[in-house]
Amino acid sequence: MDAAQHTDGGARRRHAVVVGGSLAGLLTAHVLAAHAGRVTVVERDLLPEGPEPRPGVPQGRHLHVLLEGGQRALESLLPGFLAGLQAAGAPRVGMPSDVVQWQDGRWFPRLPATTHLCTGSRPQLEQLVRRRVLARPEITVLPATEAVGLLGGPDRVRGVLVRERGDGARDGARPLPADLVVDASGRGTRAPEWLSALGAEPPPEEHIDTGLAYASRVYRDTRGALGPATSLGYYLVPNPAQVYGAVVLPLEDGTHLVTLSGLRDDRPPTDPEGFESYAGRLPHPLVQQWMRGAEPLSPVYGFRRTANVRRRYDLPGRRPAGFLATGDALCTVNPIYGQGMAVAALCAVALRDALAGPRRTPTTRRVQQALLAAARQAWDISAGADRTMPGAVGNAVGVRAVDRPAGWYLRRVQERYATDPAVARAFRAVLSLSAPVTSLFAPAVARAVLFGPVLPTPAGPPLTHPDEDRH
Repeated sequence: MDAAQHTDGGARRRHAVVVGGSLAGLLTAHVLAAHAGRVTVVERDLLPEGPEPRPGVPQGRHLHVLLEGGQRALESLLPGFLAGLQAAGAPRVGMPSDVVQWQDGRWFPRLPATTHLCTGSRPQLEQLVRRRVLARPEITVLPATEAVGLLGGPDRVRGVLVRERGDGARDGARPLPADLVVDASGRGTRAPEWLSALGAEPPPEEHIDTGLAYASRVYRDTRGALGPATSLGYYLVPNPAQVYGAVVLPLEDGTHLVTLSGLRDDRPPTDPEGFESYAGRLPHPLVQQWMRGAEPLSPVYGFRRTANVRRRYDLPGRRPAGFLATGDALCTVNPIYGQGMAVAALCAVALRDALAGPRRTPTTRRVQQALLAAARQAWDISAGADRTMPGAVGNAVGVRAVDRPAGWYLRRVQERYATDPAVARAFRAVLSLSAPVTSLFAPAVARAVLFGPVLPTPAGPPLTHPDEDRH
């Protein structure tokens, strides 16, 4: 917090404002409550009591997975959270043992799981976090209120301008002074405009957009095709040669969410008949056949805002003290890779660690660098995959010459991770944001990548569960 007096009296006097009450905002408020006497969360929506979708999370009706790196981060921030999530019924899906996976023209063998996904709905997870965080007396929420600008000048932010929304709202904006403002407003952030209005410099932005769109619908598996004795879900992964994807995974109430994806020239439709027909574009009829035997329970919901956008607040420029960005407002990755919730939690851990560091004063720039570093691996994975997709556009699409040797090595990793246990364990740990990319170069992994053969894979979808211990 720049200006943070590291005394108990100073902490009691400080006020922090978090713009946005979604997952990133809630976890940020939780961390800041240890360093400020008051934390105010400014949220556009009326927050629901239960696990209900809301307008401020437009992708909330779509598939959300909590990667293992995000699980560890959440447990670190909110001890006991994972037990509560499991008690609420959130499914735990082992990869690759619990899922029938097709990728790069082959079926993956159902080897013992090396990582697990939590696949409960986004509204459920957010409600559980909200219940824990808002129980803290230091934290208050201004619901149905939007931030419309920043207070202060080009050298220091001193609060936000807020305006009430909805029926009965007062006219005009009012100031909300603060010692620190954190933008956790998501992919629709307007902070760059607000900074410009103060006379400061907005951050440079990196973009990669494949035009990917997806659509989702909830089904009930009426025939028992999915379950502990068979598989808990299906995963057909797109690539540059085959651009259609599908995911079928369980939710906490025993239903399954189906998500189909495609690129800008052939997006999945949102009418029921068109959605089911679109599944015929997939490289195998497995998902379409399952959908035809299942009971649809919801409308089809579409989503198209899937560009990767990274705002480089860490780079030099005239930017004010007392302002930070986190979560999607800092680094938005393509939601199809399932990293967003994990990045929100990892950024909160980075914020906690940066503010608690005893050796260095947590200046705005140092903390912002730590937040960006926490999101870097997710960006490298998502942006690295998307820049190879046909039709990708943006100022970060190009591949640098220095990246080509790493690209060659990673292609060999991908060729072998379906069948080689050492490569699979390391690669899935990286993909789940629970291990650094450097783990792919550990001696045992490097030997398998450089000298190991590419082993054969199943000729068809392995529908029955292997005999190995699942968990």
